[in-house]
Amino acid sequence: MAVEITHVRYGATAKTESEIVAYQWRNPDDGVSGSSNRLIMVDWIENKRGTAYVQTGSLRARVAVVRPDHGQPFLRTRADQEWTNNLLQLPEF
Repeated sequence: MAVEITHVRYGATAKTESEIVAYQWRNPDDGVSGSSNRLIMVDWIENKRGTAYVQTGSLRARVAVVRPDHGQPFLRTRADQEWTNNLLQLPEF
């Protein structure tokens, strides 16, 4: 199953991918929408074969898990083999 991430929530004043604490998403196949915290989304992508993306116009950027040397894993977009920051362009909820 693939979901589109449509909104983000930050946990600190710094607006970086590593500070996003929750994601609002929708499944375009069945119209179901919801929100999940960072750890649930990381687990869903890594262990449950979930797929997430950010849509900008007709372009899609795949969401992948980043595991830094220090700190918690977080999500970031990846397009054309390059890390991108599409999540930071999404509205907050």
